[in-house]
Formats: sequence, structure tokens, C-alpha cells
Amino acid sequence: MKKLTFVFLLSFFCVVHQAAAQDTVRVSLQQFIERGIEHAGQLKYERQKINLAENQVSQVNSQRYLPRLEISTQHGVVPGVVSQRGDLSENEYYLDPNLENDWENWAVFTRAELQGVQPLFTWGALRNAVKAAEASAVAAREQFQKQEADLRVRLIELYQSHLLTKEILRLLDEAAGKIEKIEGQLEEKQKEGAEDFDESDLFKFKIFKSEFATRAAEVRKSAQMTHRIWAYVLKAEKGTVYLPETRFLDPVPQGLKEIDFYKMNAIERRSEIKAVEAGIKAADHGIEAEKSRGLPALVLGFTGSYANTPNRPRQSNPFIINNSNYASGSFGLAIRQNLDFLSIRTDVEKRKLQKRQAEYLKEAAVDGIVLEINEAYKNASLSKVKVENTDEAHVVSKKWLRQEQLDYDFGIGDTKDLIDALKKELELRVQMKREIFDFNKNMTQLYRKSGLPIIQIFKDEE
Repeated sequence: MKKLTFVFLLSFFCVVHQAAAQDTVRVSLQQFIERGIEHAGQLKYERQKINLAENQVSQVNSQRYLPRLEISTQHGVVPGVVSQRGDLSENEYYLDPNLENDWENWAVFTRAELQGVQPLFTWGALRNAVKAAEASAVAAREQFQKQEADLRVRLIELYQSHLLTKEILRLLDEAAGKIEKIEGQLEEKQKEGAEDFDESDLFKFKIFKSEFATRAAEVRKSAQMTHRIWAYVLKAEKGTVYLPETRFLDPVPQGLKEIDFYKMNAIERRSEIKAVEAGIKAADHGIEAEKSRGLPALVLGFTGSYANTPNRPRQSNPFIINNSNYASGSFGLAIRQNLDFLSIRTDVEKRKLQKRQAEYLKEAAVDGIVLEINEAYKNASLSKVKVENTDEAHVVSKKWLRQEQLDYDFGIGDTKDLIDALKKELELRVQMKREIFDFNKNMTQLYRKSGLPIIQIFKDEE
């Protein structure tokens, strides 16, 4: 008795330890999408395009203020100077033609020169260049939104597929219980030698049971693959199992609206349209910037220079400069004119072609979106009908199976009819879940192609 108690306690602690080692976490659809987006390498790559575009805006914007500002310094060691004339002060040494180097007096020579240019009026060239870069950055962000929306669709389908496999596994487990019950009844009739027992019914049933086991194994393998994909998407830690927050696959609460509603939202909200529109703006500002290059620009230029050598005196004559010890500065207005008119005109034509190309691209995008909406609306509408019809057929199949089971239990039913009813009821239950999965997937695609928030279809209508 003591040995049995010890074995029981050991088994109990092993089960508790195993349960503690494996942590199960329920994940909502929103959490699954957020985690999937957070760990998506493709989005990280696409996000760098936004960073590059924003960096280009900063570069172009920096050209508006001191686009040229240079400073250079020179350093060295030089000897001093000495004059043999006693009638000259140090600041008049330039009058002595026989001035000599003092090789016994050394000092550090330092000189710094500063040059800068500030545009004052460029006919909008810089302003339009900045606006063109900003529009390009908007286009990059909209392209990123497209990539993110496509990823959201894939993540939602993965979440729904997990629910689908869970639902089918539950149906298979339930059906397995019914199959075992029917098999037991058949074997009991065989042992009792019942008059209504037909050996062929048992053979047919065993074949059906084997086929059912094969399909069940396929579903379980699919479920294992889904678990592995989930773990990869969520970057699951070892010992942690992620499962959907909800346990049942139900049709999305949001119903279908008129097709014009989806078309209108698609044209107004689709990231592809917004990206193309931003490209048109970029090309438009680019045209104005190129035109401004051919006009004279007013700029302010300034320069400053300073040199210091302690052992060499500064000369006071304004026309004489000691290159090793002086300070000077100047500024002035200048007019710049680019004389390469042929190149400028070619660049303007190029910008116009790019704008025209973007406008045609928008027309093509709108046409393509309208076709996509029609296709997605057709698929969603058909899926809705399939769900409704399959549900009606399933209700009938449940009544049929219940009746056949009662007849069989009372000994007046036919084994073949019972098996047919069981198969049909199971097929329709599985088909019902798959039709719901297809309906949800098609509704997700419809909302994606309409530019609407995809998560909205899983919320109850207000």
C-alpha cells in the first residue's frame, strides 16, 4: 500500500512539474497582429525606405541655409624677423628692403579662413525642391502602409486557420466517439449472431473508420504545422504555447454593404492611390524647381581670414598685409545665372514626363482597384450564400442522423443508412467551418481592397 501511494505521489508531482514547465498563453487577434508586425523582417526592411526618404528631406532642406560654409586652418613653426634699421617701428618693417629672418626666434604660426554662401532669392527653387522631397517621403510612407496592410491580412488568415484546425479537431474527436459507439454495437450484434446483422456492413464500417483515421491524421499534422508557424511568428520562448483567445470559429459580425460603399472607400483610402498622388505632387514641385534653375538667383557671400604669429609684427598700412599676422573680412551680394539652358530645358521635360506617367498610373490604379473590388465583393457574397446554405443542410443532416441513430438503437434501422447519415453530418460540419473560414477570409480581402480597417470586421455592428 505504501509503495502504491509513493508511485501515485511521484506521478502527481511529475504531472504538476510538466504543467508548470509549459506555459499556455491566450492571444487575441489584435495582439497576434501586433506581435506579428513587430517581428516582421520584411516590414523592418520597408521601414528603412521611409527613413531614407525623410533623410532626403533633411538633406534638401539643409540647402536652404548656408549650403556652402567652409573653414580651413593652417599651422606651422616659423622664425621671427629682424631689421637693422633703428628708425623703423615694428609696424613699419615693410619699409625695410633688407628685412631678415631671425633664426633664433621661433613661434607657432596659425591661420584660419572662413567662406560662406547664403541664397536670398531663388525663385522658389529651394522651396519646391523641399516640397518635392516631402511628397516623396509621403509616397514612401503610403507604400509602407500597403505592405503593412498586406501583412495584416496574412496574419488574420493565419489566426483564423488556427481556429479552423481547432474546430475540426474537436469535430473529429466527437465523431470518433460516435464511430466507436457504432462499431461496438456492430461487434455486439456479430457476437450475438443477430438475424439482421450483415458481415458486409462491418467491413464497410471498418473501411470508413480507416479512411476517417487517415483524414484525422492529416488534420492533426496540419494543426502541428500551424502551431510551429505561430511559434515562429510570435517568437515564442521555449516552453510557451500560444493559443487563440477565442475557441470557436464564427462568421464575422460585420455584414455586407452595397458595393458602391467599398468602391468609394477604396478610391479615397487605398494606400496605392495616396502614394501615386504624392508622386504627382513630387513631380509637380520638381518641374517648378527645374524651371527656377534657369532664372538668376540672388545670393549673399562672405569670407573672413585670420592669421596670428607672435614673433612677427602686424603691419598698420591698409595696403600692406603680413600673411602671418593679420585679420580681414568681407561680404557682398552676387547674382548667379546658370547658362546651361539646354540641359535645364531637358530636365524640365523629363519632370513633365514623370508627372504625366504618374497621372496615367493613378488612372490605371483606379481601374485596377474597381476590378479588385468587384471580384472581392463577388467572392464575399458567394461565401455568405454558401455559409447560409451549408448551415441549412447541416441542420437537416443532424435531424437525419438523430433519426437513424434512434432507429438503429431500436433495432429497426439499417447500418448503411446510419453510416451514410454519420458521414454526411460530419462532412457538413467540417464544410460549415471551412465555409465560415472562406467567408471571413473573403470579407478580410474585401476590407483590405477597400482601404478599410481590417480589424473592424471582427467587431459587432453598431
